[in-house]
Amino acid sequence: MTNFKNAEIGKISEIGKKYENGKAFLHDLLGLTSCEISISSMPAGIKLPFNHKHFQNEEIYIFLKGEGTMTLDNETIGVKEGSCIKVLPDAIRTMESKTDLEYICVQAKKGSLEQFGFGDAELC
Repeated sequence: MTNFKNAEIGKISEIGKKYENGKAFLHDLLGLTSCEISISSMPAGIKLPFNHKHFQNEEIYIFLKGEGTMTLDNETIGVKEGSCIKVLPDAIRTMESKTDLEYICVQAKKGSLEQFGFGDAELC
C-alpha cells in the first residue's frame, strides 16, 4: 500500500460538463478522511436555487477566477479571484456568479484542527 493517492479531474473550466452540479468532490476520488474538498465551476449568471447551512463543518471558499456574490446570514458580499471566505456551520449561505466563477471549497469539522503547518511536520 502506498502513502498517497492521485486522481485527475480535468480542467476546472470544464468541471460543469463532467460533474453533476458543476462540482468535483474529492472525498471519494481520493479517499479523504479529514475533510471534504470540492472544486467548482459556475457559469455566469447562475444563482444557487437554495440556501443551506451545516451541522458541524465550517467551509473555506477560495476563489480562483471570476466575480460573484455570497449571501451569508442575509448580508451580501462581493467575491472575486483571490477572495478567501470562512463560513461557520450555522451561517445560512448561497452564491451567485456575475462572470464564470471557479472556486475551491474545503469543509472540515469546526474546532478539529490540532496541528498545522510545520507544527505537524518533521524534516526527513
